[in-house]
Amino acid sequence: MLQRTGYLADARLALTAWLALALDKPVMIEGPAGVGKTDLARALAEALGRPLVRLQCYEGLDEGKALYEWDYAKQMLYTQLLRDAVAQTTQGAASLGEAVDRISSERAQTGGDDAFFSMRFLIARPLLRALTSDVPAVLLIDEVDRADPEFEAFLLEILAERQVTIPELGTIRAEHPPLVLLTTNATRDMTDALRRRCLHAFVDYPPPSRELAILELRVPGISKALASELARVVHEVRKLDLRKAPSIAETIDWARALVLLGASALDPELARATLGALVKHEEDRAKVEGQWEKLTKL
Repeated sequence: MLQRTGYLADARLALTAWLALALDKPVMIEGPAGVGKTDLARALAEALGRPLVRLQCYEGLDEGKALYEWDYAKQMLYTQLLRDAVAQTTQGAASLGEAVDRISSERAQTGGDDAFFSMRFLIARPLLRALTSDVPAVLLIDEVDRADPEFEAFLLEILAERQVTIPELGTIRAEHPPLVLLTTNATRDMTDALRRRCLHAFVDYPPPSRELAILELRVPGISKALASELARVVHEVRKLDLRKAPSIAETIDWARALVLLGASALDPELARATLGALVKHEEDRAKVEGQWEKLTKL
């Protein structure tokens, strides 16, 4: 199913995804940047026919951006409308008791849904949208290591119970629990409490054989010879002491650039001219060019 969406997972990662569905457990996916952690969520959503809800984490992320916030402007407008409605309803009342009776009668006829803090005034952010979705969703909590440690504690109830507590409304439980994926680039350690609630998967750079298959799948028109050479060269480039090792996406970009320029094999001059698609720092480019003969003759 994942392969049909253009995602080539190894057997261990595919099994972990299947277990997450079967056991209704979240998955924490670790690994270097650019190896396909985020794209796995996209592929799973497409394969399962589910909507994808993404929360991008960053330093300072709080409940107001991740879970919900109140629509204060709408609440103030409602207050004014309610004040006008009460004035109209009680106009001409002979006593306070009669005014109260009129308001009670009016509320009974309209259903009485006038709570200042109710779902009608709630702005659902990604976490709440995933929990209250009418169909099961795939919830991606991306780069959770970028958020503050306090945010991890906030996630525990959602991950363990598939519910969230809003003080003004109480506990909201998911009728259709989402498949939850958390990604981390290991910029800091995740707490044991968070890890206990998740299955774990580690996604690393693929071996040349799988990167070759990825290129053939994702780059239309690429020749077998060019794809094989690119996979081998990129594998060796990642062994160099670079500021940023090339990601799978950058390998695909490099391959697309070469195919666009009519390459059917790895031409040294053309490859060097297009290295900007693969390495993104000038000092890295200099290192790759300095080792080019060695890289291409291995």
